[in-house]
Amino acid sequence: MQPRNMSMSGVVDLAAVKAAQEAKAKAEQARAETARQGGGGAVSPADLVIDVDEAGFEQDVLQRSTEVPVVIDFWAEWCEPCKQLSPLLERLTVEYNGRILLAKIDVDANQMLMQQFGIQGIPAVFAVVAGQALPLFQGAAGEAQIRQTLDQLVQVGEQRFGLTGLSVDPEAEPGGGGAQAAPAEAVGPYDALLEAAVQALDSGDLAGAVQAYKNVLADDPGNPEAALGLAQAELLQRVQGLDPQRVRQDAAEKPADAAAQIAAADLDLVGGHVEDAFGRLIETVARTAGDDRDAVRVRLLELFEVVGAEDPRVIAARRALARALF
Repeated sequence: MQPRNMSMSGVVDLAAVKAAQEAKAKAEQARAETARQGGGGAVSPADLVIDVDEAGFEQDVLQRSTEVPVVIDFWAEWCEPCKQLSPLLERLTVEYNGRILLAKIDVDANQMLMQQFGIQGIPAVFAVVAGQALPLFQGAAGEAQIRQTLDQLVQVGEQRFGLTGLSVDPEAEPGGGGAQAAPAEAVGPYDALLEAAVQALDSGDLAGAVQAYKNVLADDPGNPEAALGLAQAELLQRVQGLDPQRVRQDAAEKPADAAAQIAAADLDLVGGHVEDAFGRLIETVARTAGDDRDAVRVRLLELFEVVGAEDPRVIAARRALARALF
């Protein structure tokens, strides 16, 4: 089985992540053990802030995001607010001591990346975690707000993906051999487990498929095939037993009801009406606020994961979502 290419899909929901103290403690232990063993692969504080262009985006952002959450600062020389925000982000990145990496992208020199992220104005700040992208904020932001956002980002990386971050050595040479962390020890293979999950899915044993994929992800949180399979199995599990006529009637009568629109979007996607599912949830994001809006946004991003980031419908919907959010 060949996993899908790492891509900017399935944005992680920061607001919805719940506490998982054991996972966090495990991540902290891993960081401490790395430091105790001499900081193999340690980077200089100067290497925590990097300039990135389109040619290096896959290696410098997508690949590095499997080690550490990558914050992306979209800026331009002519942008006055950027001149205030960028130094603050750089200072905080160094202060977080390897728990985040800051990638600075000049939008004038990298128009394609700006378009891919659906950016309408700068400064704009995104993050990529385990190959998955999410918007953080756009425009000016205070230090307290930024700290809170970064704390949530670190929590997501640790608890959901097991990202322990980078080991930092103040004595390391900037740009030295430690700039690229040593590759993690290989885990798996999981072909047998993944095949069992597929068989359970094909036989209609949705609960078994969900558990099988979760078993893989418990040991290998970044496994892309297991993440995709889990998203598909959970979607089928959600629609099992629903009354389609009742669900669609509720959605038609309650256009601003988050739960009603989410259920209808699930049915849309299972029925092959991908654009209808995406459009329904994007419209609901624009109509709702607070927890309801977060719930709709999270479900939309989960459906992106099911369809796949390379699909043109996902690319278009992600841009529409960014416009609805900002």
